[in-house]
Amino acid sequence: MFKPIYIDIETIPTQRADVREYIATTVTHPGNISKAETIAKWNEESRPAAFQEAVAKTGLDGAFGQIVCIGYDLLDDGAPGVVSGLDEAMLLTQFNTVLRNELRESDAFSTTIVGHNVANFDLRFLLQRYMVNGIRPHPIIHRAAQAKPWEIEKIYDTMIQFAGVGKTISLDKLCMAFSLPGKGDIDGSMVWPMVQLGKLNEVAEYCKSDVFKTRAVFKRMVFE
Repeated sequence: MFKPIYIDIETIPTQRADVREYIATTVTHPGNISKAETIAKWNEESRPAAFQEAVAKTGLDGAFGQIVCIGYDLLDDGAPGVVSGLDEAMLLTQFNTVLRNELRESDAFSTTIVGHNVANFDLRFLLQRYMVNGIRPHPIIHRAAQAKPWEIEKIYDTMIQFAGVGKTISLDKLCMAFSLPGKGDIDGSMVWPMVQLGKLNEVAEYCKSDVFKTRAVFKRMVFE
């Protein structure tokens, strides 16, 4: 394994009006409803909640969702940093700048990105949002995003390496298994409501804490 660096992202649902309009066209009544009066009742009583649920799901969809925080520890010193904001293009540009300042492009071939569910979520979502925003990612991100989950010289996913490919374990449970501090009072489901309340700074601190905990778990898993 090469030099480890640690990342974690926090995401929110789409903020684009055109995407919300598109989603609205896809929200329809259940197929087992056929009577006109029943359909009308569903549209009045259930459709608004179904629409909001469909929008909320875009927070996990790299095509439509948005990154609001990127936490990182590039020096493996247990002192995470974070970039955050509601302007995603600026956020991604800032993260590229951080990577360029702390790492060299050649480090892409001697660095292992570490994260929890980073193979299936964080890296893929990052790469997708770089593409959508028309911003070229740093080579370290691009190389790791193309890696197979078991290519631990490129990417070490603490969830996969503990639970196995295709299986899951939460970071909180993994911390508990290792008698490490858990995730605290905030979890991923609270990120968007907190952002709506203007608590982006608290979300950024939560993101940093996940990086710190992931590093601690990783050190235990590789017997350091």
